Amino acid sequence: MKSSHIRCNSLNMHVMEAGVRGGPLVILAHGWPESWYSWRHQIPALAEAGFHVIAPDMRGYGDTDAPPAVEDYDIFHLVADMVALVDWAGAEQAAIVGHDWGAVVAWHAALLHPERFRSIAALSVPHLGRPGDSPLRIWKKRHGDAFYYILYHQEPGVAEAEYEADPEGLLRMLYASPDSPREAPAITDSHKDAGGFIGRWGRPLELPGWLSEEDLAFYLDEFRRSGFRGGLNWYRNFERNWELTEGIDQVVRVPALMIAGSRDLVVAHMDEDSLRQRMQPVVPHLHSLLWLEGAGHWIQQERPAECNRALLAFLALTHGNT
Repeated sequence: MKSSHIRCNSLNMHVMEAGVRGGPLVILAHGWPESWYSWRHQIPALAEAGFHVIAPDMRGYGDTDAPPAVEDYDIFHLVADMVALVDWAGAEQAAIVGHDWGAVVAWHAALLHPERFRSIAALSVPHLGRPGDSPLRIWKKRHGDAFYYILYHQEPGVAEAEYEADPEGLLRMLYASPDSPREAPAITDSHKDAGGFIGRWGRPLELPGWLSEEDLAFYLDEFRRSGFRGGLNWYRNFERNWELTEGIDQVVRVPALMIAGSRDLVVAHMDEDSLRQRMQPVVPHLHSLLWLEGAGHWIQQERPAECNRALLAFLALTHGNT
């Protein structure tokens, strides 16, 4: 893997690159709170299969620039970063693979620029179309006075102050498997004024088997250097994104792969059949849905072999002859 700092869409962007230029291009887009390092198991596997792989630190993360304005993180800026990466690689088209927030970017890249992104693979976060009401209004109505992390992330300066004071506490709380044993939560009052995010789930008693202390140390070094504001600004664009995408056709018209864990909280209200049914109207070319029983949210790290097999089979079918 080669580390580079490039100029991309007016940003200084850090990317990890592997494989041979000229091979079918695959862009790997990470989510929150993550890094290019989240794809450490996928980059070599894809490169060895003949793909040209680029895994950036996304806007606001790691060694990539973090613009100060909140609106610089709306979905159009994030998608434009991905288009600029395709241009930088000298390619006409790419496959895009996204996890968590990176999946949101990947879906929108396929929606807005199907001529540049000939296929999409999404991990953890499905595309279900644009909601009929503002997502913030939906969440405020649903949660009321109870704590909800997305609403907590809306006020600039609040969440980053908590996370930057204890990055290890945040990452250890989040980077866990569904069955990781935990201490009792430090915050048991569900009211939003009872405290921040760290401590509401309870600190895991040990790291999950898929994450070593060295892996955790890498992530911690990244966030201690970059801070959390850039990534949190993605959340502060939910309302803006909803407004900006009004009138945009929500049907993804390129081949798609969806990978989800049965115990991922993002899809906790669905099972495999209902997820497929809900995606079908807006993802009519869903090639396959890999439903991993017992898997959680950090799926490409937790179950890398299964994710890699699915990705390689899908990409070989949609890109292998380019």
